[in-house]
Amino acid sequence: MNTNLFSYKHLLSAYTELRCQENNSLVISFLQGDNTTNTRLTTSGVSARVYKKGAWGFASHPEISDKGVRFVLDTATRNSNFLAAKEPQPDIPLPHGGVTTDRDTPEPQNQLRSEDLVPFLKEIDHYIATKYPRISSRTVSLNCSELKKTLLNSDGVSAYSYLPRSFIAIGMTVEQEGAPVRLQELFGGRGQFTDLFTAPEALFSKIDWLYEHLMRKREGIFAEAGLKTCVLAPELTGILAHEAIGHTCEADLVLGGSIAGSHLGHPVASPLVSLVDFAHTALGATCPVPVVVDDEGSAAQDAVLIDRGILKGFLHNKESARHFGVAPTGNARAFRFSDEPLIRMRNTAILPGTAKLEEMIASLDDGYYLMRPSNGQADTTSEFMFGVTLGYEVKNGKLGRAIKDTTISGMAFQVLQTVSQVSQEFKWISGGMCGKKQLIPVGMGGPALKCQVMIGGR
Repeated sequence: MNTNLFSYKHLLSAYTELRCQENNSLVISFLQGDNTTNTRLTTSGVSARVYKKGAWGFASHPEISDKGVRFVLDTATRNSNFLAAKEPQPDIPLPHGGVTTDRDTPEPQNQLRSEDLVPFLKEIDHYIATKYPRISSRTVSLNCSELKKTLLNSDGVSAYSYLPRSFIAIGMTVEQEGAPVRLQELFGGRGQFTDLFTAPEALFSKIDWLYEHLMRKREGIFAEAGLKTCVLAPELTGILAHEAIGHTCEADLVLGGSIAGSHLGHPVASPLVSLVDFAHTALGATCPVPVVVDDEGSAAQDAVLIDRGILKGFLHNKESARHFGVAPTGNARAFRFSDEPLIRMRNTAILPGTAKLEEMIASLDDGYYLMRPSNGQADTTSEFMFGVTLGYEVKNGKLGRAIKDTTISGMAFQVLQTVSQVSQEFKWISGGMCGKKQLIPVGMGGPALKCQVMIGGR
């Protein structure tokens, strides 16, 4: 990662992106008090991508060295020439983003070792085991990751980015009539472990909160299936914004037939709904996954997807921006050194509104307050289905019994048109990993939404 890429600038003749990257991860897990996982993984290397005569050539090498850099530059150029000769394309230049230089703060040197972290997690596990003996199973897991990238392109863009993330996941299971009932919560976000976790005791009140809801869920009921008016907590809003709207607005998927392509400039949501894929700063604070310069060297810009209900735009890399006649938004991202940049989201969120959450719940005569999702999926028609692991019935404006695991589904553009209230409260969900062809960290979030959605039953 200390390789001086500028020393190779004279070798960049056609449009070229040269990237060095190192990914680090540390995972420590406890199951029932036993340390079941303690792994550390580092992957690093260099890659080059060359655009020549309408064709892309790509190459990567696991050795960040003079030999590795020269290999990827030479191989990517030969690959580009080969593809250009095989399938000739119009030689139209890519948008020129201008010369920019950006450098994140270098990573700290005094990072904790796994042997320092194990006692921290053991104390959390001991607290759960001692205070809550009714639990039949418990898990405590730590996941720390780092993405370090150095980029140089032939337009004169130079950038270094550093993204650390640290999370502790706590899961608890109880038995109810022979069946397991489980809840899990993720704590942490962007930053080093020591930035986010001061002492095990700081998590004890959050564990108490998790246990309280788990026991309510244990005595919970099945939701009544059908179209219901619900209040979606920010955790649900975030996954809806990412999976069901964000993906349909990625320009490569639009070109592949996404429903968003035919709705540009038309209403797709209530006028109360505005949705943005933020680059690095939102609502006066740094986003969970800040991107200042993307992996093509484009300066990252906020991409407004929905403005007061109207679909306004898409997420672009240089090639799709050229096709649509707009500026690149800085959404080209790669996860590993051996990955080519794809059009990916960064921090996708619905903007907060003016309502108060308690007033939104009080306005429900017969519905549900849905608080925590599990995994979800959506397709390019905006049809989605998400699991719900924690929620409550609402009767006459009052929270009632917890509900068992269920699902919600619908067409996102139709569901968003039913939004009648948007809360002032806003929350980022920082632990997201998007799986479009290659994993990559993403942020997602938003306010609470009152809307109509199909909910599953027994």
